[in-house]
Amino acid sequence: MAIPAEPDISVDSGSRSARPANGGGTVAPATASSLRLPTLRDVARAAGVSTATVSRAFNRPDTVREGLRQRVRAAGEQLRYIPNDAARALVSQRSLVLGAIVPSIDNAIFAQGVAAIQARAEASGYGLLLAACDYDLDRELAQARTMVGRGVEALVLVGTRHRPALRELLHEHAIPYVCQGAFAPEEDPHCVGFDNRRAGMLVARYLLALGHRRIGMIAGRRRDNDRAEGRVAGVHAVLAEVGLLPPLPTVLAGEPPPIETCESSWLVESSYAFDAARAAARTLLSRPARPTALICGNDILALGALRECQSLGLAVPGQVSITGFDDLALAGQATPALTTIRVATSVMGEAAAEYLLAGLAGRPAIATEIPFKLVIRASTGPAPTN
Repeated sequence: MAIPAEPDISVDSGSRSARPANGGGTVAPATASSLRLPTLRDVARAAGVSTATVSRAFNRPDTVREGLRQRVRAAGEQLRYIPNDAARALVSQRSLVLGAIVPSIDNAIFAQGVAAIQARAEASGYGLLLAACDYDLDRELAQARTMVGRGVEALVLVGTRHRPALRELLHEHAIPYVCQGAFAPEEDPHCVGFDNRRAGMLVARYLLALGHRRIGMIAGRRRDNDRAEGRVAGVHAVLAEVGLLPPLPTVLAGEPPPIETCESSWLVESSYAFDAARAAARTLLSRPARPTALICGNDILALGALRECQSLGLAVPGQVSITGFDDLALAGQATPALTTIRVATSVMGEAAAEYLLAGLAGRPAIATEIPFKLVIRASTGPAPTN
């Protein structure tokens, strides 16, 4: 698709003022009529290139070779030129903006993913509009409507579980989307992520191999959170295989699996907060058949459980083994260092952005499964013999 040259409209990067000609003491603010703002043609003249090249250098930098792009950018900086995105969108009918709605920006794992999405988008001349829905699908829907109204060209979502009205909205407005963080093409083919259920199974089998039979789990809230639900389902399936838990009932294809109550003999749900994780660990560790291992739905939950064990005087991993999920930087710095599932978060964010950019450019957009691995550190060990 040919990119139309940008209209010669720009916004001054700073404000200037002019003293009245009569020598009065007041200073009037500069206005559009009192200042000549630098235009796209000015930049082209200063850089010795065409206006079309300047437009591509600012709007589609990946289509301009590096040396020429730097020359255009340098001329723009010298002239204090700022492209007028609103005018460009009006003429081209394109905003060159992607949207991303994540559950939270407090969690480092989402922040890392957003940074990767933004970097890949910027490399192709796109901006990023970000919102956080706090794991609330109704709020996510409202935020998506706002983004559509502001002209985003494509949207990154987290997980495959969303209100039906959200997919209807995106379909009606022909806005491509991708679900990041879960690889479940049978639920939604527009996905870039990993199999959370298989990751949960991997952790559970590792602890069984260490001899643990009393295994508890601190999970994130599963309501409207398919990633947390998948991890619980994987752990449950493995424990059921060896007779430690009853199997979940069979469900029809396409239906969500039934989930237990938020608190059972082996499972406690928690918000992703350090103090809440400590309280959840205290609940499990105070039961008569105290677990010898705790599987946690993310690293924050695991670090909270680790701190609670220390507070209760329980040795980790001598009396209780603890595992996390995500491999945040803090996981390797904890004492003892945390055994956890490592997810290539930045790779996943970049792949999600590439999925959207490919679709917008008319290239095939391919669902991508991101690898994960179990990183074994000092927070896990053999089950205690006593």
